[in-house]
Amino acid sequence: MVVAAPSSGSGKTTVATGLMAAFAARGLAVSPHKVGPDYIDPGYHALATGRPGRNLDPWLTSEDLVVPLFRHAAAGADLAVVEGVMGLYDGAQGPARPRGGGDFASTAHVASLLDAPVVLVVDASAAAGRSVAALVHGFRSFGDVRVGGVVLNRLGSDGHELMCREAVEELGLPVLGALRRHEAAATPSRHLGLVPAAERRADAVATVARLGELVASSCDLDAVLALAGSAPPLAVAPWEPDAHLPADADGVIGSRGGRPRIAVAGGPAFTFGYAENEELLEAAGAEVVRFDPLHDENLPDGTGGVVIGGGFPEMYAADLSANEPLRRALAAFAGAPDTAGRAGPVYAECAGLLYLAEELDGEPMCGVLPGVTATMAPRLTLGYRAAVAVSDSVVARVGERVHGHEFHRTVTEPGHGTTPAWQWSTSGPEGFVRGDCVASYLHLHWAGTPQFATRMVEACRTHRGERV
Repeated sequence: MVVAAPSSGSGKTTVATGLMAAFAARGLAVSPHKVGPDYIDPGYHALATGRPGRNLDPWLTSEDLVVPLFRHAAAGADLAVVEGVMGLYDGAQGPARPRGGGDFASTAHVASLLDAPVVLVVDASAAAGRSVAALVHGFRSFGDVRVGGVVLNRLGSDGHELMCREAVEELGLPVLGALRRHEAAATPSRHLGLVPAAERRADAVATVARLGELVASSCDLDAVLALAGSAPPLAVAPWEPDAHLPADADGVIGSRGGRPRIAVAGGPAFTFGYAENEELLEAAGAEVVRFDPLHDENLPDGTGGVVIGGGFPEMYAADLSANEPLRRALAAFAGAPDTAGRAGPVYAECAGLLYLAEELDGEPMCGVLPGVTATMAPRLTLGYRAAVAVSDSVVARVGERVHGHEFHRTVTEPGHGTTPAWQWSTSGPEGFVRGDCVASYLHLHWAGTPQFATRMVEACRTHRGERV
């Protein structure tokens, strides 16, 4: 089932995460999903269910992959809960919007692809009963999704609940839950939204537990489960990473030779990444290991390549800078100008770009990108991007087109190197390619570009001298 709302801020995350936690507490295997590119909500979903939070995004991966990726993630689960994004019908906007596709990549779009029933979460804090019903009626009638029930959120009293419940039920829709205003259920937030669960794990675990208890006491879980059970079977085969990797000239899937070790940055400062990216690297022949730039003083033994995803390094700039041994080790691996190390493959997105810069908010970083400094900006940069590679890199080839997104409140000076990585319509050249290092603000879901995993692994194998 899909948990949606008329607008952002209505309580989707509260209800979706609470449902996941409540059903998991019942002993059900719950598969958690998030519509759109967001990294943060899936972290809370993972805590609630014990399974990786997965994203479903037609823009990042294509319409054709939404159902296969869903089936891949939901294998072995009793129930799948999909948290929507923004308002139910809000899709890709601006330059990323496909012609004639106003709800493309919206929650409604994904719900239609999955043929899944929708639970509509309505913030009733500033409306009486019949106005709430009118809103529900409009959203149920507007598109072709099946709204199967309503959860009323932020109710003020028993009388308020009764008015809203009766008005909605007159439409022939069940009210599956009614939540009061609960400050205790709030999740911590900062300038880009919620604080990632991995940053404050103890607090996040407690928050998820509270959400599960709140939803269990406020919703008819049996009725919700019955609604989810009304979703018809999906005939499309599950996505499998090795089946989507490109074959070489000899018809071999994945890279041949040894099994290079690719170190992926993690820990509180680097929490953003799609699980499928790592699965593709493993299918292409890599061994994926984790390291924490806040605490580990060296790269993992035998590292043949490094991937540094997104996160909030600006919140940890001083601590990242203080770990000088790792900064020097990474600079040596990437072949920074003041090292004698042989350049190794490095792929970095957003937070990774900041970490590879010379400075971040005045704090020394790795210096892999000499002369590049990063600072906080007054405005948030957020949106889908249709990008084209303007330079060959460790993953891309000139002229290749990709779909990604930006999500940051920092800027770099300069904004790109003499060999930039990408170009898209809303800006000039963007990012940096330096030897076998590529770094930019562009976030990519590699299920849409599986060849990137093959190329990264092959570059790592070449670096380790293992190519055959």
